[in-house]
Amino acid sequence: MEPRNNITFFVLLGLTQNPKEQKVLCVMFLLFYLLTMVGNLLIVLTITLSRTLDSPMYFFLGSLSFVDIIYSSSISPKLISNLFFGEKTISFKFCMIQLFTEHFFGGSEVFLLLVMAYDRYVAICKPLYYLIIMRQWVCVVLLVLSWFGGLLHSVIQLITIYGLPFCGPNVIDHFMCDMYPLLKLICTDTYVIGVLVLANGGLICMVVFLLLLISYGVILHSLKNLSKEGRRKALSTCGSHVTVVVCFFVPCIFMYARPARTFPIDKSLSIFYTVITPMLNPLIYTLRNSEMTNAMKKLWRRRVTSGHE
Repeated sequence: MEPRNNITFFVLLGLTQNPKEQKVLCVMFLLFYLLTMVGNLLIVLTITLSRTLDSPMYFFLGSLSFVDIIYSSSISPKLISNLFFGEKTISFKFCMIQLFTEHFFGGSEVFLLLVMAYDRYVAICKPLYYLIIMRQWVCVVLLVLSWFGGLLHSVIQLITIYGLPFCGPNVIDHFMCDMYPLLKLICTDTYVIGVLVLANGGLICMVVFLLLLISYGVILHSLKNLSKEGRRKALSTCGSHVTVVVCFFVPCIFMYARPARTFPIDKSLSIFYTVITPMLNPLIYTLRNSEMTNAMKKLWRRRVTSGHE
């Protein structure tokens, strides 16, 4: 399918037109991106190399960190480059690639967070059957399904926008290519397309968020049957998950669960779930998880010891 327009590139207005503010933001987002890469890579390596972190929970946590690495890399490098060089153009094809990648891995993260909630539900509410229900092949299937859900979501978004006629201007009032800013540049009626985007984006976010709230509500209700130590550990783990869920879903719901319109606050909210949340996820999961921090310390000591031998 070929795009029905003569536009070969777009101009991203970005976050600000002030050169001094651009340099400050460039340094800040570069720091955020480095922290995101280091934190998530550390989690992936720790879970991969540690013998103690072999439970399904850590399998999904490592997968989440991997998704965050790719998701953040589809947005942050271009944002940082535009702020540093002042070059704000993006080719039509690269714009479509960015759109596909961000929605593929963002959608995968939505479904993966739901899988992680199910894992915690089984672990806390059905502890005797946990290893039977969450067998290795089941975990792999759930992970593949979450990726397939993200792929399907992203393909629908791309097909929806790719064949539409862009008649100019080619200026996107955003720092990345996304559905609603692109729909503003379409020269035909976009009401039906807007409803489709709402159903494929906002509705999915709302349904998954509701399911997550229900699942964690059931988990919290079941904590009364656990010992004091069991309640403490369960609250710590679920607290981390709920924090990540709220930080990710609340801005997404505001962005996509509405008619096809844009607001000035959109760019700030987009920064929150595309840049800030992937950076915070490693901190949220590691600082509240003694098993993870202990595994990281052991691996670090092992590397230091082997380096001196």
